[in-house]
Order: sequence, then C-alpha cells, then structure tokens
Amino acid sequence: MMKATALVAVFTSVTAFTLSPSPMVRSRAAVASARSSPLAASAFKFEFPSFDFGGAGAGKGKGKKLCVITGASSGLGLEAARVLACERDDYFVVAAVRDVEKMKREAERMGIPAAKYTALKCDLADFASVRNFAKDLKQLQGARPLDTLCCNAAVYRPTDPVAAFSADGFELSMASNHLGHFLLCNLVLADMAKNKAKDARVIIVGSITGNSNTVGGGLVYPRADVGQFQGWEQIASGDKAAADVPMVDGKPFFGAKAYKDAKVCNMMTVAELHRRYHADTGIQFNSLYPGCIADTPLFREKRQWFRDGFPLFMKYVTGGYVSMPESGERLAQVIAAPECAKSNVYWSWNGGAKTVAYVNPLTNKLTGAGGSGGEIFENDQSSQVSNPEKQKKMFELSSQLVGCTWPESYKGKR
Repeated sequence: MMKATALVAVFTSVTAFTLSPSPMVRSRAAVASARSSPLAASAFKFEFPSFDFGGAGAGKGKGKKLCVITGASSGLGLEAARVLACERDDYFVVAAVRDVEKMKREAERMGIPAAKYTALKCDLADFASVRNFAKDLKQLQGARPLDTLCCNAAVYRPTDPVAAFSADGFELSMASNHLGHFLLCNLVLADMAKNKAKDARVIIVGSITGNSNTVGGGLVYPRADVGQFQGWEQIASGDKAAADVPMVDGKPFFGAKAYKDAKVCNMMTVAELHRRYHADTGIQFNSLYPGCIADTPLFREKRQWFRDGFPLFMKYVTGGYVSMPESGERLAQVIAAPECAKSNVYWSWNGGAKTVAYVNPLTNKLTGAGGSGGEIFENDQSSQVSNPEKQKKMFELSSQLVGCTWPESYKGKR
C-alpha cells in the first residue's frame, strides 16, 4: 500500500510540467482601478428582494424545483444537469456559465430538453458579472424562490509561472473557485430563505485536495494551507505591497496550491453558512467529494500523455477513479435525494480517500479511495477545514474582499 501511495505522489506531482491556459497576466496594480470603482468599493446593500410576479421568466419551468448549477457546460456540472433535467420530472436547471452558446451545444449533444433548462451568463471571476447573473436569475424566477444553488465551477492552473488576476484584481483560481461563489451565495441567500418547501439547499463542491487527512491532500505536494490569511489581510488593509502577494497565506504564487487553498475556503464557507443561517432559514448547506474524475475537462490543457494515463492510473493503481456520468449522479443525489436533506455534511462515497483502494472482503469490491461504486456517507474533514476560528476569519475577510454584507439574523423573516 505504501508503494502505491508513493506512486500517487509521484504521478500527481508531474502536473507541474504540463500545460494550462494562460490568459493575459496582469499585476494587481493593473486592475486596481477596477477594485477601487464605486461598485467594488461600496458594500453591497443586502435586502430581501421584491418579487416580480409578472417577470419575464415567470412561466419558465413552472411547477418545478429551480436549481442553479455553476460551470454546467462541461464535466461534473454538465453531467449533474443532465441527470436532473433528463431523469427527474421535478427539476428545472439554470446553467450559470461563461459561454451560453457552448452550454446550448452541449445540452443538445447530451439530449437535455430545451424545456428543462436555461443558460445564463455568469463569469465567476468578475464580480460585476456575478451581480448581473443574480439580476437575470431574479427576472427568470418571477415569483418563485430559488430551491437549490450548486457551486460547482472551478479552474485549475498548476503550471502558470506567475499569477493571473481577475477583473477585480484577485488571483484567478481563488477568484473563480471561491470568491465569485461566495458573492453568489450572498446574493441569493435572502431569496432562498423564503422557500416555503423548507428543502432549500446550497451545495459547494469540495475536494480531497483541500483536506490534508487524505492521500491526495496530505501526501501530494503542495498541501493546501491558508495560514492565517496574511495575504488577504494585506489586500483588505490596502497595503500596496499586496500587489506582489497573490496567495491567501501571503506567500509567493504557486498555481497548484492556489486551487487547493480555494477548495479549503469553499468547504469552510459551507460550515460558516450553516452556523450562521441554517437554524433560522432552514437552508441546508453541504459540500461533497464526488471522486477523482480523472478525465474531467478540468485537465483539458494537460499534455496528451497525461490525459491518457491519469485515468488509467486512478483506476488501476489508486482505485479512486469515477466516471463523469457517475460523478454527475453523485452530485444530483446531494442536490435532490431525501437522504441528503441534512446540513453541514461533507458527503462522500466508497471510502474517505485516506488510503488507496483495497478489496472489501464482504463485497469483493474495491473500496476506500472514494472511487466508483459504494454508498453515500458523511465524511470528515481536515483540522484546517473544520477550524471554527479560521472559518470565521475566512468569512469576514471574504465578505470584505467581494464587498458584501450579511444580515445578523433571519429570525421572523421567513
């Protein structure tokens, strides 16, 4: 088992030598004007929205549960959208995507009926785009509150030699994977709190790479480590030196770590939203690890030998492989299944990925690594992710960085 574990570390570490997309790299100073604009600088006024009973989208998906999935034009998000739209009669999917036309093409290819979904533009790396999406969503909803928000979209940039920055001046992985989703949660929470069905759900996709108590998160370099959020504190204070500190912990840029740190923040967000709002709103806040989707488009820019070899490695060496269709079924289960109507849970399947897979003598099937098959269960998380002091600090700093405020309580508001 130790040899297999060592192989995991060796094979995964080669991602540092593969290719990933590199848009124009800009310094934080180059986007300072965006962050100092009235929109970015002023705190967002969090108010309960008024319903537009004559809204343009009032009849869209009428009578069905409304589910937003970010990053639904490929990979895990697309597969989950397919399951909900094609296999369930009670859901209507809103695909929050950067490229609406791509979503339409993929939906047609996957056989997703046009009457069961709609695509709205949402670039999570641009706070203005996130706010515009929230307005478009409200128009689409009409009088109905949102039932489910699934924060799935992610970018992974392990080979970027220097940081790329979002439109608002934040390192691109953290902006897309965490900060944009954080703002989106803020913008829809009041509406979801009005859900009379009392089964509203906010789901943020997590990862073993952000949990150091797993093989992928603990043995594969670099480990996720948000430190004491020193980098964010510098940015929030307006320190000009922060232009050279793109990482959350204030250390030099490391693309693979940036992704993992964002996943830590994703999972912390779930816990803090649960602590602050579950009791008063009834909204269920959860995360999940869907398994290693080794052929996901997340790795689309890797060299061909990696794209060919990584799925085989995860299938036959670690046992952690999960196909895209199965991963979509897992995410759809957390979105819709009655057994997942709980809050503050990190859902997993087929083992906690703390070891490579082994044969279960009772079932004669591979288990242990979170791979294909198995039953859903409530997994635990690393001490860093579950640290309440860090969760609170992450939440407060994230709120400051994206420019949003949160209500103290929802009591009596539902």
